Amino acid sequence: IMAHKIKNLEITISDDKGTFSAFFKRIAGEKADYDFKGIASLRSLLSNEKARIIHTIKSRSPKSIYDLAKILGRDFKAVFEDIKFLEQFGIVDLVKEKTGGRERLKPINIIDSIKINLKF
Repeated sequence: IMAHKIKNLEITISDDKGTFSAFFKRIAGEKADYDFKGIASLRSLLSNEKARIIHTIKSRSPKSIYDLAKILGRDFKAVFEDIKFLEQFGIVDLVKEKTGGRERLKPINIIDSIKINLKF
């Protein structure tokens, strides 16, 4: 059995002349880090709906984005957009699975924690 490797997302928020800027860094990830000006991306990332999605993926292991939307009782398009946003930050990955003649994207969590640093 392969040991589970803990993957983290580190977010550093710093004061930049009276405004916050955020730097997103993946720890133990292969993809590039993200440097965003402003804090709007962080606010969107830490919304209650995104938290519900992450929790539901972890606890219910939905078979597809459609299945996730049904579990959440939300519109498919809105859930799909939230999933794509979480994928951009390296929190969720979409795994292609074939069943019968159909292919679907199964959402999976790929990080275990998010660390937020505030620098002033």
